[in-house]
Amino acid sequence: MAERVFMKGTEAIAEAAVRAGCRFFAGYPITPQNEIPEYMARRLPEVGGTFVQGESEVASVNMLYGAASTGIRAMSSSSSCGISLYSEGVSYCASARIPMVYVNVQRGGPGIGAIQPAQQDYMQATKASGNGGFRMIVLAPDSVQECVDMVYEAYDLAERDQNPVLVLTDGVMGTMMEPVVLPPMKSDEELAECRAKFMPRAIVGHPLGQQAYCRPGSVGDGQEQANIEAAALYETWDKDIRVEEFMMDDAEIVFAAYGISARISRAVVRELRAQGVKAGMIRPITISPFPYDTFRNLDFDRIKGIIDVEMSIPAQMRWDIDFAVQGRCPIKEVLRSGGQLLTNDQVMKGAQEFIKEVL
Repeated sequence: MAERVFMKGTEAIAEAAVRAGCRFFAGYPITPQNEIPEYMARRLPEVGGTFVQGESEVASVNMLYGAASTGIRAMSSSSSCGISLYSEGVSYCASARIPMVYVNVQRGGPGIGAIQPAQQDYMQATKASGNGGFRMIVLAPDSVQECVDMVYEAYDLAERDQNPVLVLTDGVMGTMMEPVVLPPMKSDEELAECRAKFMPRAIVGHPLGQQAYCRPGSVGDGQEQANIEAAALYETWDKDIRVEEFMMDDAEIVFAAYGISARISRAVVRELRAQGVKAGMIRPITISPFPYDTFRNLDFDRIKGIIDVEMSIPAQMRWDIDFAVQGRCPIKEVLRSGGQLLTNDQVMKGAQEFIKEVL
């Protein structure tokens, strides 16, 4: 049986990346993700990797772009306003079809905002991570174990699609400690095999006279053709949609939440069930692609209402829920923002008020 170890979320994320084969990390300090680069600075030299503290977020994301362009597994991380500075580099990677992996440990905003946890980057992550309308798979863990599993898998998804992948977590999971089972360390042979698959497209030295791979460009119809191919890729992502349906078989009141808000909502659902209320929860695990059909196919003759729980004001995931539900049942929001944490009592109070209205 695999050994369980007690780890902080940020450090578990870093260790998962190392075990997945990450051998280059560039980043810049910002709370609450600082333990990721701190851990990487110590850990990467132990496995023959390289850590660079960039002079800024802009420098760091472009170092990641360069490293990933050679076929090496690389990563960067930041928090919210720092991730905003990544947007140009992420867009470049999407255009060039680079398998980039990065992590956002969300904090309050807008602007510099607060250093405490929040979930205010949902729209940025799922709709506008950079210019040009590109998309990427965005994974949203609700436990330290899921942080580990998703970071480990993100490299396979990025390399499969030759596209950026984002793990969107928050300052609560970044700073909390939980027992986790760590995945196995990728062998040198496995990593060499992964890199060999990328070599025809890698930016590395070529023999004199050999044609190097040319990235999609903006001359003529090259960029449009690259966008057409990217759009075709996005259409294949239905198979990657992941969603948790918790106590939904007979639910009349449905909580919709992701990440840390889902953990809180799950506890409230259990408490409401104990009180005789038929409550359930839908948790998007991939927030891009979003599980629209899970909401769209609800039995609206039975469902009396949906409670959207987010640490964001205004609500952001609500946009996707509305798009799926199309006004077929009332939706209530229970929100906090700017680093103010939701509590079980606040979510319960909002739910009880809504239940009086709809049941």
